[in-house]
Amino acid sequence: MSLSLNIGASGMLAQQMNVDAISNNIANMNTTGFKRQRVEFADLMYQSKQRPGQVSAQSGNTTPAGLQFGLGVRAAATYRIHEQGAIATTNNVLDLAISGEGFFEVEMPSGDSGYTRAGSFQLNENGELVTIQGHPIQPSITIPDDAISIDIAQDGEVFVQQPNSPALTSVGQLTLVDFPNPGGLEATGDNLFLETAASGSPLTGDPQTEQFGGILQGFLESSNVDSVSEITSLITAQRAYEMNSKVITTSDEMMSTTAQLR
Repeated sequence: MSLSLNIGASGMLAQQMNVDAISNNIANMNTTGFKRQRVEFADLMYQSKQRPGQVSAQSGNTTPAGLQFGLGVRAAATYRIHEQGAIATTNNVLDLAISGEGFFEVEMPSGDSGYTRAGSFQLNENGELVTIQGHPIQPSITIPDDAISIDIAQDGEVFVQQPNSPALTSVGQLTLVDFPNPGGLEATGDNLFLETAASGSPLTGDPQTEQFGGILQGFLESSNVDSVSEITSLITAQRAYEMNSKVITTSDEMMSTTAQLR
């Protein structure tokens, strides 16, 4: 009976991790640029009483099917789904959304590069374009103190208008970064990701070129979490948890019945 107890326990643990992932998705429904996660499950090792294809010692025949018992389930991975979130209008000139593929590159305090889809930028005391945490955008964009207006084109070029100058002046070019496997990026919080061996090396390019999307000024990308889908998944995970707990209860009752035999 201990086998079914362990199987039920593994199922409850896996579904608890599933609920944790779903809860995090729901909690970040309003987080700019958030990408939802999905838990991937894998069955555990099998206990083989008789292997498939084994030759019978008595008849010499090959058994068409073996006798195997699974040992449960485990959460194998949390896969991040990088599909486009809805684009919301803000009318803030420093709010930027990426329509299509790509990430903004920012400089972390350690000097390493971080990557984000959250384009709610601001200016620091030096006029540099930074994230809400103060991380500078790479390549660096500096807005002059006397700038009257800021205009960011869909191809990423940044223009400003200065006093007594009717023409727009270019002050820099925004670039985007993409990866062979965005799902392999490491999330660090604050809407930031880090490169890993699984993500592959970063590919840098201008917006609206090759596989990169365009820049939309005055917009932000919303979270791609679907509340209805997440609530449905939460109910399914809860029912699966309850059924696994029922397996443990049933196994315990069977063991109790066996122990009372005389």
